[in-house]
Amino acid sequence: MTDKVPSSVIKAAKKIKLLLLDVDGVLTDGRLYYGNNGEEMKAFNIQDGLGIKLLQRAEVQVGIITGRVSTLLERRATELGIHPVVQGREDKLTALQELMQTMDINLDEIAFVGDDLPDLAVIRRVGLGITPANGNSALSSQAHWQTSKRGGDGAVREVAEMILCAQNKLPTILAAYQ
Repeated sequence: MTDKVPSSVIKAAKKIKLLLLDVDGVLTDGRLYYGNNGEEMKAFNIQDGLGIKLLQRAEVQVGIITGRVSTLLERRATELGIHPVVQGREDKLTALQELMQTMDINLDEIAFVGDDLPDLAVIRRVGLGITPANGNSALSSQAHWQTSKRGGDGAVREVAEMILCAQNKLPTILAAYQ
């Protein structure tokens, strides 16, 4: 799993205690669907969801910082036990700094996955900044790592497995399914 991942990324991943995720373009494909009656729809990848659960089983916390507010996201976050969930925050760096005041965690213990310009400041500051395969070029040039999978199409699962592998927790997690 980690044979194509730079050693500097593996070294950083070993320290990760908190994975923070953007939503649109990371947990989803970035498209917004609206019905005739104004309802909003989003598609979440089930494999990404399992990746989140695997991280949680390995005692890696998973949280969200997103610029939009969505009841659909609240539902998905509740289903997966994701906490903290910070919505409606365009200034994600300030949101991160506020989170850190309530948690006993250092920047080098945080990974963040973002796909577009509002995520750039956080990507630059955390211990492990990641962007999906379809992340904006400004992020891909600044991130520590870019996944081979696109946002909403398994990128979060790829990140989860990479972190678990780097922390030597993946074999134990996989053994539970055999």
